[in-house]
Amino acid sequence: MSFANELAEVLPPDLPHRDEVIQKCAQHLERIEEANKLFNLTRITTPREAAIKHVADSVIPWKLFAGAKRVLDIGSGAGFPGIPLAIVLPETHLTLSESIQKKARFIESAVEALALTNVTVTHQRAEDLLKSDTYDVVTARAVAPLSRALATFSKAWKPGVRALFYKGPDAEAEIQDAVNEARKRQVRMKIATSYGLPDELGTRTIVEISR
Repeated sequence: MSFANELAEVLPPDLPHRDEVIQKCAQHLERIEEANKLFNLTRITTPREAAIKHVADSVIPWKLFAGAKRVLDIGSGAGFPGIPLAIVLPETHLTLSESIQKKARFIESAVEALALTNVTVTHQRAEDLLKSDTYDVVTARAVAPLSRALATFSKAWKPGVRALFYKGPDAEAEIQDAVNEARKRQVRMKIATSYGLPDELGTRTIVEISR
């Protein structure tokens, strides 16, 4: 089955701009499949698994991002969750930060091919971006353990800024391990939402951090 058909089956029925998400994310996944022949972008390559673990996972919690003007996606990799969220939320500007230049160049080419005018791609490290710029939301799918992320991204912890970190089923344990670091940084941590991926491919928890 094609990427588009798989996406049509697994994406939430009430997703904003759903048809466009299916069309453009299918193109994105096709580009990833081609790029994977040259260098390792992702180990997830079958259409069904890619549709679920890359795209559905990225957009299921879209309501948590709704209303944000500027979002920073840290370590975007092949463009997740930033590219799918940018299609769902065209009024939000997303900066996709990827320090590995090969991956950053791939994301740039995908953003251009998909005509996503609300996306900026940079190979600057997120830690450096946060020193000079401010975002409404900071997000990441492959972020370090919370105790380390709280220190690494300390410049993000300003009043009014939220972090939404995609975590697995062990999020509660990570929160407990990070209690002292959170107290030091004067931030609050909570589970914003949890959801199961289609086909029972895992459980995802979004941890929200704010001051």
